[in-house]
Amino acid sequence: MEHVLNPDGQVDKCIHLEDSASKGRSGRIIPISAELRESLIALQKTRPQDHNARVIYTERQDRTTPQVIVNLFSRWYEDCCFSGCSSHSGRRTFITNAARKISSVGGSLRDVQMLAGHSSLRVTQGYIDGEQDAQRKIVDLI
Repeated sequence: MEHVLNPDGQVDKCIHLEDSASKGRSGRIIPISAELRESLIALQKTRPQDHNARVIYTERQDRTTPQVIVNLFSRWYEDCCFSGCSSHSGRRTFITNAARKISSVGGSLRDVQMLAGHSSLRVTQGYIDGEQDAQRKIVDLI
């Protein structure tokens, strides 16, 4: 929980992702949605009052490896009958949805890039799926 707690031990409004917990130097501060924050507060009540307690843990260990996370997502997607999904699918979906909606809140693709922790906009661009219906609508607007 260390990345989601403020110095007072309360669930913060942001995830403080350090470089050591991300790829390379892609540490960043990521806002937490109100719904996720409430879920983390509820989880915190069930876990030890310890900054080092983990959000994701297993029955046998209070820590997980990246491979365990990949396997969990694979099982969850399979349980939901989602085919062709991987642990990375949610990331791709988030980046695509953020790119589609960012201008409605006064942001830009640079903001999406920063949330994703990508060093270049070109990398972020590779995550964004196109939408033909939106393309038709924008052409009609022009």
